[in-house]
Amino acid sequence: MARYTDSVCRQCRREGAKLFLKGDRCYSEKCAMTLRHTPPGMHGQGRRKQSEYGIQLREKQKVRRAYGIENMLQLLERRLDNVCYRLNFGESRPMARQMVTHGHILVNGKKVDIASYELKVGDVISVKEKSRQIPLFATLREQGAKRTVPEWLELDAENLSGKVVALPKREDIDLTIEEHLIVEFYSR
Repeated sequence: MARYTDSVCRQCRREGAKLFLKGDRCYSEKCAMTLRHTPPGMHGQGRRKQSEYGIQLREKQKVRRAYGIENMLQLLERRLDNVCYRLNFGESRPMARQMVTHGHILVNGKKVDIASYELKVGDVISVKEKSRQIPLFATLREQGAKRTVPEWLELDAENLSGKVVALPKREDIDLTIEEHLIVEFYSR
């Protein structure tokens, strides 16, 4: 799948919901969804009514844009890049993905640089010893968790490690997604 390289704030505005693609900026008053509520483009204000197909397509696109691919929600939550984001190793999912692909993350003591690596219950995720001196990880250790860590994960901020203690449930996913619309979209 191709990577999106334009402004990600446009994607949030198109979906009409915060997708948290810009990290801390999405939590501040500078967020594009806070400043402008209309879809991007010169005809953004004119588009109000959507067909049933359009609603289903928007819901599918919301999931695809938030996670970067299409798949079942539980599998997406257990991806290594998403778990690193949930453990506050990165401010956004793209940043956490970069941490993984650059080789800063260990899974059960072994280097894993595949962002789509699927984690299992009991897996321990940690930052490589040599990478802990990077200023980003040093401030992370001092500040602890900026965002709350879901119940299915356990964070040890002092040692920059975490553990998958259970499988994620639907309630643990903080995005406002109506998955039945996605199923209806694909069952056409």
